[in-house]
Amino acid sequence: MAKFPVVRTTLDRIVGGGQSLGEHPDGRKLFVWGGLPGEVVDVQITKKRSRLAEGRVVEVISSSHERVEPRDPQSYLSTSPWQIMAMESELHYKAALIEEAFELHDIVLPKAIEVRGDNHRYNYRNKVEFSFYWDTEASQLELAFFIRGSKGKVAVDGTSLAQEPINVLARAIRDVLRAKSIEARSLKTLLIRCDVAGNCTWQLYVKDIDIEYISQPEAKLLQAQGGEIIYSDPKSPASRITERLATYGNTVLTDSILGIEFNYATEGFFQVNIPLYEMALRDMQKWLHPGPVLDMYSGVGTIGLTIGGTDLTLVELDPYAAAEMKQNIKRLGSSAVAVHAASEAALEHISPHATIILDPPRAGLHPDVIHRLVEQKPSRIIYLSCNPVTQARDVALLAEAYGIRAHTGYNFFPATPHIEHLVVLDLNA
Repeated sequence: MAKFPVVRTTLDRIVGGGQSLGEHPDGRKLFVWGGLPGEVVDVQITKKRSRLAEGRVVEVISSSHERVEPRDPQSYLSTSPWQIMAMESELHYKAALIEEAFELHDIVLPKAIEVRGDNHRYNYRNKVEFSFYWDTEASQLELAFFIRGSKGKVAVDGTSLAQEPINVLARAIRDVLRAKSIEARSLKTLLIRCDVAGNCTWQLYVKDIDIEYISQPEAKLLQAQGGEIIYSDPKSPASRITERLATYGNTVLTDSILGIEFNYATEGFFQVNIPLYEMALRDMQKWLHPGPVLDMYSGVGTIGLTIGGTDLTLVELDPYAAAEMKQNIKRLGSSAVAVHAASEAALEHISPHATIILDPPRAGLHPDVIHRLVEQKPSRIIYLSCNPVTQARDVALLAEAYGIRAHTGYNFFPATPHIEHLVVLDLNA
């Protein structure tokens, strides 16, 4: 297949997905990674459709005053495409994207939009998944990330987003595999997690069960609390657990959230930026009414079990997250009720007497959940979202019964376009 051309464009504004918008010479809308509003750039086209095209900047012809040098010049587009702007600009654009998402549904937010952060732009992630790449010139294995908009990969030694013990451990595991001349085609991914204290666990996802990837003595030399070799079905591109081939040390991490300890597995559900998560939880806690609390889309229970009180029901669909949530309830001696079900299949738990906590996936709320909320009219809904676009849609559907009492944005993922947004809804008078 022929390579798409490089075209020149002037970028206008940043749009919801995090790209900057320009115009292709043929009139299509052009969504661009690696550029900022006002810049003239040369763009390598990566995708063309009937009405739009996508691409990434290969050269900046005229630079914005907002542009800064990225920490990871070779790989930032793969992990954190907003490394090219300063924190002040990032917070401004994130506030603008929240406002735009709600304006699309004719919702005017009741106060100026604030996006809160803690000024820690790098070394905040406690979880990173690396891919692998075989360098044919050097004949050696490399850690890698996928190139945005491509099936290709870029070799890396780590990422500036990660806690440094993660990068150190990733390179050590790479070097063990290099010494055995193990090629990338036998490997899927390397997942590393690290707790606040710097203790790390790892999972190496592999495609071949007949190779000794890391031996027990080699695993003991790694700066890690524990690790696993995991066979993952080669027919699936995803790194999912088919069979655990080997386990070394302790693979369960522990972290404290608002003073409450949670255990979680390497592959488990847990927040990647705990300080910002705690900031959001403290804000949410201020809006809780006394009495029953229903935490839907609860994951492992880190919202409900920290701020939800004693009359708490937790609803979670994913079997792994639900199992971890039940273990956390038991370990904490909580009286919380665990419900393993989709939120739309647990509608009977929505009642007028409960405060409702919602933290759904990017797709937002199921229509049946919205219908039940409007029907039952609980007095307060606390809605934390990782996608203001679907959150705004849901708030618009709830507007026949609810109005916005408060809202705040959170910069959980600095140097990326991802935004967390909290909306507190009260019944209309």
